[in-house]
Amino acid sequence: MTSGPLVSLSINRRRLVFTSAAAVALAPIAKLAPVAAQDDLLITGITDTAGLGDQNFNDLANAGGEQAAEEFGVTWRVLESTTAADYIPNLTRAAEESDLSIAIGFLLTDAVTEIAEQFPDSSFMLIDAVVEADNVASVLFKEQQGGFLAGIVAGLLAGPERIVGVVGGIRIPPVIRYEVGFVAGVMSVAPDVEVLISYADDFEDPGLGRELTLAQYNQGANIVFPIAGRTGVGSFDAAVELGEGYWVIAADADQSQLGADNQLCAATKKIDEAVVRVVGQVVDGSFAGGLQDLGIAEDGIDLEAFHDSVGEDIIATVDAYKAAIVDGAVVPPVDDDTLLAFEPLALDGLATPEATPAS
Repeated sequence: MTSGPLVSLSINRRRLVFTSAAAVALAPIAKLAPVAAQDDLLITGITDTAGLGDQNFNDLANAGGEQAAEEFGVTWRVLESTTAADYIPNLTRAAEESDLSIAIGFLLTDAVTEIAEQFPDSSFMLIDAVVEADNVASVLFKEQQGGFLAGIVAGLLAGPERIVGVVGGIRIPPVIRYEVGFVAGVMSVAPDVEVLISYADDFEDPGLGRELTLAQYNQGANIVFPIAGRTGVGSFDAAVELGEGYWVIAADADQSQLGADNQLCAATKKIDEAVVRVVGQVVDGSFAGGLQDLGIAEDGIDLEAFHDSVGEDIIATVDAYKAAIVDGAVVPPVDDDTLLAFEPLALDGLATPEATPAS
């Protein structure tokens, strides 16, 4: 396991530090035939290697499967992948036995591409990536919108050192969207604030997440945004260890169970609700291959679970930028190139930067 050096980034339009992600093509919409009665349906989730218990991405998908089982009377099971070599056999088993196979995460994209072609009469859901096949429902999220709102809060509440941080897992497209959205949000309200960015190159190492987060706190950051799956648990460990005045903005899920006194808010990604929706489409026979791209307007992304110390003016500012995103007045960047071209829009009459709230 290796980790890159902690990279300190000043927020200005001249910065360009990573290679931009390639755009994904969108699959056409094509409906499949209805399946059997719902009490006969088996739905299988296939995790990435972080597995269940990541307090994040895989657990959200599992929660959605459990909710779907309760709502629709289907049978839900999970096949956990210990290594990437498990993706193909787990997806094959799921395709052979299930009415819907749900691939949980971008890292399963190649495996879904292969197995969906081998099983054209089976239905698949892929979260966080696109496979162009009539039997694959590809569900993307506009993480850049949640990251942008998180950046608004971080910029407004940056401490006296005027530094905040991002701790990433692996720099894949959904993580990139979170990262550049966050930077753009900070730029929009506090252009003097510096963003530190470090990557663990791993979604499964809380110890490394703690180490990288402590390094950012030691450099003067008071708020860190972990976009790192199970690795991000270590960010909470670091904040709890240091105590009052050290904050985490959670990604994907409300993770206040990891440190309620240190979670500032959460950029939530409604993976669980997307799972329920697609399972419902299988149940009622309306399942369709193609893209579902979910953001604030589609109730797929939000910023919520605010700490009690976050002022109403801060929340009102978040709501104002949320409305501006839905209206199209603000378009958060999605990669390095669009971040470089991003023009911040300051909204009138809203909160101004202040000292971080007390715990």
